Amino acid sequence: EVQLVESGGGSVWAGGSLTLSCSWTVISRDAYSDEYCLGWFRQGARGGREGVASVFTGDGGTDYGDLMKDRFTISEDPAKNIIYLQMFNLQPSDTATYYCEAEPCLTNWGLGRYRYRGQGTQVTVFT
Repeated sequence: EVQLVESGGGSVWAGGSLTLSCSWTVISRDAYSDEYCLGWFRQGARGGREGVASVFTGDGGTDYGDLMKDRFTISEDPAKNIIYLQMFNLQPSDTATYYCEAEPCLTNWGLGRYRYRGQGTQVTVFT
């Protein structure tokens, strides 16, 4: 089991930037793997889950959703068990609740299904 706590959301004008943080803690280690895939996903008003970016703790490899890499950067601080999502040139279409998710994994499987999710942090972009 993994506990995740997001922070850093807020309201910005279009063109602005935000950095989200996710502190993650392993409550009970999974027998499947000692490594984790950690990802940022978002859910907007239309309700669909959209993958933003992910990182694999095994080698630091990253993956991004379509069109996300231009304006979003995922990074991790392994010593602190924190991952970050830097967001640039935000647009109203980026308005959503952003979730940090985790899944034990053996390799970077990108933005697939993740078992553990935080409570989410709201990002609102005004025109």
